[in-house]
Amino acid sequence: MYLEHLKRCLTGIIQEDPGIDTSGNIVPFDCVVRTEGRDWPKSAYTMVGLRRLDNLQFCIEDVIRNNIPGDLIETGTWRGGASIFMRAVLKAYGITNRTVWVADSFRGLPPPNPEKYPMDKGDIHHTIDYLRVSSEQVRSNFARFNLLDDQVRFLEGWFSETLPTAPISSLAILRIDADMYESTMEALIDLHPKLSNGGYVIIDDYGALPGCRKAVDDYRATNGITQQIIYVDWTGIYWQCP
Repeated sequence: MYLEHLKRCLTGIIQEDPGIDTSGNIVPFDCVVRTEGRDWPKSAYTMVGLRRLDNLQFCIEDVIRNNIPGDLIETGTWRGGASIFMRAVLKAYGITNRTVWVADSFRGLPPPNPEKYPMDKGDIHHTIDYLRVSSEQVRSNFARFNLLDDQVRFLEGWFSETLPTAPISSLAILRIDADMYESTMEALIDLHPKLSNGGYVIIDDYGALPGCRKAVDDYRATNGITQQIIYVDWTGIYWQCP
């Protein structure tokens, strides 16, 4: 009941939190839209929707049940909601030997580098103030749920700066919410090799954003990854390492 209640708090469903459009105008709350993570919440802690949080819970519970070693990481956290939920699941099950890593620039997305990553040409994510959330605010959000402790560690900076040298030995859950080709590819290159057998890769933007989808498809093809891609909802996918 704690985890079910928390998911509805983090998504804003329990508060009937309205959305906003791209111009900043208030949009009335729609439970179906919020469940599927199809809008931008005004005040909620995550925009991933209820179904993707359900999937995240399933994956974490599976690695706990089957003793799959490794930490949990979210690359691209926004207000921290999904990462907060990761920590909550560990706390609910009394898991004290895993860390939740929160990786983000905490200043929005990087400007595109079309010379190196042509798929990002014309990408405007870096211009959207709504996507900029400070590390102080995310820490405060963790603290509001009494989940800011030494099992939560922050990797602050561009992925190209933080992920190659991140002090992570192994991962059981790799959740990527990076929007762009560049950011998605960097997270896969630096972190997928650390994923334990039986661990999960979760991609938030595969169905919604072509750059993200192309990065995933390119990485899988280059590295011979053939595990079935399973859709969570209209945009989220996951697969399990063999």
